[in-house]
Amino acid sequence: MPTNETTTASELAALAPQLRAALTRARYDADTLLAALGDDAHAALGRSEPVPVRRAVRDAGELGTLVRLLLLGDALPEREVAAALAPLDLDRAVAAGLLDRDGDRVRAALDLRPLDLGAGTRWALSDLDDSMTRRSLTTEHVLGVGHASLSLLRATPTRPVGSVLDLGTGCGIQAVHAAAYANTVTGTDVNRRALWLAEATAALNGLDLELLAGSWFEPVAGRRFDQVVANPPFVVGPARVEHTYRDSGLALDGASELVISQAPQVLAPGGTAAMLASWVHVAGQDWRARVSDWLPDHGVDAWIVQRDIADPGLYVGTWLRDAGLDPRDPQAQREAERWLAAFEAADVEGVGFGFVYLRATDDPTELLAEDLTHGFDDPLGAEATAYFERSAWLRAVAADDDLAWSARFTVDPATALERVYLPGAQGWEQRVARLHRGDGPRWQHEIDDDIAALLAGMRAEGLPLEELVELLAIGRTGTSATAEFRAAALDIVTGLVGHGLVHPVPAA
Repeated sequence: MPTNETTTASELAALAPQLRAALTRARYDADTLLAALGDDAHAALGRSEPVPVRRAVRDAGELGTLVRLLLLGDALPEREVAAALAPLDLDRAVAAGLLDRDGDRVRAALDLRPLDLGAGTRWALSDLDDSMTRRSLTTEHVLGVGHASLSLLRATPTRPVGSVLDLGTGCGIQAVHAAAYANTVTGTDVNRRALWLAEATAALNGLDLELLAGSWFEPVAGRRFDQVVANPPFVVGPARVEHTYRDSGLALDGASELVISQAPQVLAPGGTAAMLASWVHVAGQDWRARVSDWLPDHGVDAWIVQRDIADPGLYVGTWLRDAGLDPRDPQAQREAERWLAAFEAADVEGVGFGFVYLRATDDPTELLAEDLTHGFDDPLGAEATAYFERSAWLRAVAADDDLAWSARFTVDPATALERVYLPGAQGWEQRVARLHRGDGPRWQHEIDDDIAALLAGMRAEGLPLEELVELLAIGRTGTSATAEFRAAALDIVTGLVGHGLVHPVPAA
């Protein structure tokens, strides 16, 4: 098992060449699997309904065997499994922990599924969950690629970087994803079973990852990385560890606080972090103020996006089901009572969840925390990169607003102007004018007719902002722009730049 010391590969990792050959030969890849299942059965797989999937692959040969074995958890005849997994030796696979014998049949001991992470098929090994067969999860259970993992994968910037730290690597899927855009990837985890599976996942995909055992940032103390990704055990609740993939042992949102507050210390200059996190909504306290207190006073540009808010009852029920518990069972009800009592004692009214993006700077810390609870376009990772570029320009403008006044601007092609009219005494009356960004986060800004006219005059080869504002003022009032008018126009334009609806034209 990987540690800070040099070790030999595990028996499971050593199976990788033969296992990869079998999966490749049977075309157990993301595209072929989708084609074999069809949209309906593929959706049934996502809903944990095995029968439609089993029926869809009954004539799919060796691919069908692997789907039933590895995705549905079926116990199959040994001869059939041996043919599908050739040249892998079944005795060796059982000894390594990949398969189990069930009488004269064989079943999977681990979950193994193909994914397309944007660089072709990758395979992920993890513990079996209760998606197809009811089972209780152990404390050291290693989660597969669930909704949270997929959310982070889509939300992570993928511009090329030198080094990446995957904090709390789990089965290793974020690290595997990072290998496509980073020169070196380091994964850490306190759960040694997770590192065992991450090592095997890396080997199966032909990747060389550095995997270190230890708690939080301890294994990489004193090191710096160009990017940090983290899907930590951010579940909010009492200070306990029932499942290491979700529980940190820290009370309430202590895990998110720890990761957000310490991540800047391992970022190289200009380095970024993309993380999932949760925070409590406490009676009488703005969640933005709570999260901002977790950041240092200097050296960080932070963009925190709240994606969802759950009431305490819904939150607890969701995570009980995630651990394989039925909220109707007495054991689950006792756990729910303890959980909700802890929330009540801390005046928790809700739990927020979202993405945290950090960038190391040489400036005083700046934080933009906002809600993104409306629909938006995935992936969000590219938007984070663009946000930090816009934020850097806005910081420069804050120091010298002449940069904005002398700049030319263009309206993003995805920006639309909406005018809402309602019946009035004189017929249709305009009640609101609103700008919509038609891609990415799909931000909206209400504006007035003056700003609409200002934006209509923006051209890459046109007039700078100062002249546009002056012409607009003269056209509206017959006099030069007042200080108040200028300040209001600059404030609105910079706000639109911040959300990517308007762009400054780069200096020639």
